[in-house]
Amino acid sequence: MGTNNINVEKIKATVADVSKDLSKAKKVNKIEGEWNLGAGSQFRATVQFEGGKITLEADQPSFLGGGGTQPGPMIYCLYGSASCYAATFATMAAMEGINLRKLKVVAESSIDFSRVFGLSNNPIAEKVKFTLFVESDAPVEKIRAIEELSKERCPAVYCLTNPIPLETELKIG
Repeated sequence: MGTNNINVEKIKATVADVSKDLSKAKKVNKIEGEWNLGAGSQFRATVQFEGGKITLEADQPSFLGGGGTQPGPMIYCLYGSASCYAATFATMAAMEGINLRKLKVVAESSIDFSRVFGLSNNPIAEKVKFTLFVESDAPVEKIRAIEELSKERCPAVYCLTNPIPLETELKIG
């Protein structure tokens, strides 16, 4: 597809287009899911994306009352964050003409469920850590510069490090 499996020409065209009208950079993501009140995975949503759609299922771990048969919500959150960080790193490297031989990310989160159980006011998420394993012929200082760009520009890193307004609405039928 291109450098590091990134279509650099497509990104350059998108940047040129958005530079003329910043509103073109805004996208809306939406998921409609349903809680399963019977047996089986607890939550299911069909997620649409540019290339099609897929049904994802989540199930709380057994210590939270689920069956532990599918990834739980926090695992999906960690997966999304890790894949976003890796994608941003690969993209920043490709845009700088840096070829990667290997890119691996290990994502870890420390979760304190005592607040969920109503037993404390401790922060639920104590920490998220990404460790990147990079193989490239590029100089180490260039790889470090790409890491800094990735931390600055990654949407998931932004979501983890900045308060985002939350709006909830309840409809009773």
